[in-house]
Amino acid sequence: MVLCPDALCFEERQSPHLQGGAYERFEFLRYVVDGKSMAWKNILDMRRAIDYLGSRPEVQKDRIGCYGHSMGSTHTWLVGPWEPRLKCLVGNCCLPTYAAIHRTHLLHCFPNYIPGLFRYGDTPDIAALIAPRALHLNFGEKDGGSPIEEVREGVKTIARSYQQSGEPEKFSYWIEEGAGHLLSEEMWARTREKFRKCL
Repeated sequence: MVLCPDALCFEERQSPHLQGGAYERFEFLRYVVDGKSMAWKNILDMRRAIDYLGSRPEVQKDRIGCYGHSMGSTHTWLVGPWEPRLKCLVGNCCLPTYAAIHRTHLLHCFPNYIPGLFRYGDTPDIAALIAPRALHLNFGEKDGGSPIEEVREGVKTIARSYQQSGEPEKFSYWIEEGAGHLLSEEMWARTREKFRKCL
């Protein structure tokens, strides 16, 4: 069984008053002034989706995985640390770091911005909290949304966490040479293999 919920501000969860990115910007700012963030809302929604999956009789509750591409990848590594029911997670083409965002003056998706986080760590530090559960990340070498210089440092941070957890083999990643922001055949093959092996 596959569940693919719409994120707030997308598809059937758009506003009749604000169109496209304007609604996402409004919601992000509304959460910020309330002391929350869009990331908080996305994590909450993803956890409710897993509640629903777990309520279905046809779902094997000890074999639930999560896959996301682009902003869906952000949702994947965001929810992972706080959702132990996810046994295997795969993110495709999205691990922007604050270091990269600041270096390249990159404007990114609102779920990537968590107020106050950078004083404690960066986005790979969040993904690292998924250890020791299985995690695989795919990247395109030329993906402008995840500058590869910082990605290469970020995966080292994650790998250290898995090493410390005693299960370094549970983390893997793939950087596709010359590729941009896409789901390639090789990326999909590695995604399927990770789920086959870990679920």
